[in-house]
Amino acid sequence: MYDSTEDTKKHIETVRSFLLDILANVESRLGCHDASKLEEPEKGMYDEFTPRLRAMTYGSDEYKACLKEMGVALQHHYAVNTHHPEHYPNGVNGMSLLDLIEMLADWKAAGLRHADGNLAESLEINKKRFLMSDQLAEIFENTARELGW
Repeated sequence: MYDSTEDTKKHIETVRSFLLDILANVESRLGCHDASKLEEPEKGMYDEFTPRLRAMTYGSDEYKACLKEMGVALQHHYAVNTHHPEHYPNGVNGMSLLDLIEMLADWKAAGLRHADGNLAESLEINKKRFLMSDQLAEIFENTARELGW
């Protein structure tokens, strides 16, 4: 009679190994998330615009106009940071699951910088802004809920 114990133990170890690959990738992202904001051409732009953005409602017309004003420096930020849909020619569809995880954490943190920040509202705005599917938007909501965000 077949005993699945050894096969199951091997499977568990294999999955653990793959999860460690994911963890290593996330740990790498911890060390370099948004580091480009600390150097030009981004530093001066963020010095100028962060206080202004903080006072605005995310997704408002005023907020969108401010993003346009940020110009080349903001485009540089998107170009060197893969956790932004703007990094990819096809937006969210070009992102990896690891990019998406970092993006969700970024959205949560960004919301904390606004007086009226709210992750649930940001997710709804970003669903439209980035043409996300209902399924992906629901996965983000589920993940935020699981994390207690």
